[in-house]
Amino acid sequence: MPRNTRKLRPVVAVAAVALAAAAVATPVGTASAKPGKHLVDVQLLSFNDFHGNLEAPSGSSGRLVTGHHIDPATGAPVDETVNVGGVEYLASHLAEARKGHKRSLTVAAGDLIGASPLLSAAFHDEPSIEALNKLGLDVTSVGNHEFDEGYKELQRIAKGGCIDDGDGEDNQNSCAAHEYDGADFDILASNVVEDASGKTILPSYAIKEVDGVKIGFIGMTLEGTPDIVTAEGVKGLTFKDEVETANALVPKLKSKGVKAIVTLIHEGANLPREKWTDPATGKVYDVNARYDYTCEGGGELVAGSPIVPIAENLDPEIDMLVTGHTHNPYVCDVPDPNGKSRLVTSASSFGRLYTETNLKYDLKKRDIVRSSVKGSNLLVTRDVAKAPEQTTLINTYKELVTPIASRVLGSISGDITRTANASGESALGDLIADAQLADQSTVVNGQTPVIAFMNPGGIRADLTAANSPYGEAVGDVTYDEAFTVQPFNNFMVSLTMTGQDIYDLLTQQVTGANAASHKILQVSEGFSYQISPSGPVDGSVTLNGQPIDKAASYRVVTNNFLQGGGDAFAAFTKGTDPYYGGLDIDAFSAYLEANSPYTPGPLDRITGTH
Repeated sequence: MPRNTRKLRPVVAVAAVALAAAAVATPVGTASAKPGKHLVDVQLLSFNDFHGNLEAPSGSSGRLVTGHHIDPATGAPVDETVNVGGVEYLASHLAEARKGHKRSLTVAAGDLIGASPLLSAAFHDEPSIEALNKLGLDVTSVGNHEFDEGYKELQRIAKGGCIDDGDGEDNQNSCAAHEYDGADFDILASNVVEDASGKTILPSYAIKEVDGVKIGFIGMTLEGTPDIVTAEGVKGLTFKDEVETANALVPKLKSKGVKAIVTLIHEGANLPREKWTDPATGKVYDVNARYDYTCEGGGELVAGSPIVPIAENLDPEIDMLVTGHTHNPYVCDVPDPNGKSRLVTSASSFGRLYTETNLKYDLKKRDIVRSSVKGSNLLVTRDVAKAPEQTTLINTYKELVTPIASRVLGSISGDITRTANASGESALGDLIADAQLADQSTVVNGQTPVIAFMNPGGIRADLTAANSPYGEAVGDVTYDEAFTVQPFNNFMVSLTMTGQDIYDLLTQQVTGANAASHKILQVSEGFSYQISPSGPVDGSVTLNGQPIDKAASYRVVTNNFLQGGGDAFAAFTKGTDPYYGGLDIDAFSAYLEANSPYTPGPLDRITGTH
């Protein structure tokens, strides 16, 4: 499976396009190529995994690695980074990129909403859709996070309308600023079928026409979406194979005169570490990869990356893939089934990058000249003027969210981070697991949970002692800061598991689907065990100092994502007598209020290495 390195130069792009229903072409202007000049330039601007990041993301979520140097004090390599992202800057960069071009389209590959900061999530992500309308998005696929609140809510997001949610009850408020009108761009879900009707929940494809150029877009999420979202969010849906779905749509598009086809797919690749050579000494170091390392700067996609077999088997008539999901940056070549080069791109996440792809379109053949397709990932730097329409939108919702966001929950003695030790335990993971165990909303019929489990991927930010924009004292934690840590609005669920189920659960952290990338669950105080590369050491799993009895039953608490088998933790689905309590953010907030000031304890719940 060869991976050709592409060294690509930045380019600029074209006019905005009106939007259309998916299966209907959207004309913009008319063909203007002179006789004999049948090759015209087209630009595609793309991004993915925006996750409602209206304001410039902070910390590591708002930086990308651009290079490396040796720290003279320590002699160790240091990452050189740049602050990037924020929709005000993304909109400005895209507008600048379009200048001087007659044919341009802006597309995305899912997870544009969901797992969003409070500024968007408090309003059911309506502000994010309005921001994407303003920056000129034309078409996107769905991602897994578009299903966080169920597919009916996703359909509302696409079409518009308000939710009768009690005007801010549960810290959410639909249509807070005005009537929500929906997305001006197409949202595609070609491989998501409603079981009751047998139809896709949203259009499968869209055809965009700009100045004589006609391109078809097939949009889909990963087939494994049910494994990584709540069971309730995908209830009544079937997620179909990506390759079979896209290949079946190719003849439909061709029957409509569309030969230029792009797939927008919410699935991605894993990236390697960078092998960086110190120019002064020639010594090679293993370092964090630059944003343009794979495959523009010498790195290759990690073997076995989920997107690779999909890309290798999609119909050769499909000209390129815009991907996402893994939050990684890459511009690579994955040859099609005929061995012909085909571009596969991803622009990191949170609006920190966008991909600019330039290509030639043959007006006679009505197809993309594959050899002309060149792409490059470009930084969304913050040294440009902010897009004023985005600033106005952000300010509107910041004012509306302030009463919720600025409430001080309690204080912490210092930063509490997601950084895990060698065993996989983190201080913030301990705090969240303890908060879930203390939550009384999951106690039913006198059955109180004795163990809590938290998935590390659900901890989305560190909890810092620094001031937030609301002017609270150093160390104080606001609701906004707490929500940034846990933004999913998952429900807490208690259930009964056997000791054997718990052993199986701990084994699933490092085996099966999690063998390549271990997912060490965070656990509550009183529960401990020793981890090994194959799972928990037999006999080491204890509760309050007593070994877990594999034949006994234990009441545990977790979130509904894990309870439904999310992150490949199938052992949770064996639990019995589930009882749904309140939201995880409410449990976290209440615990911070009840245990203020909070100081982390030692990381001694999980021992060993994996």
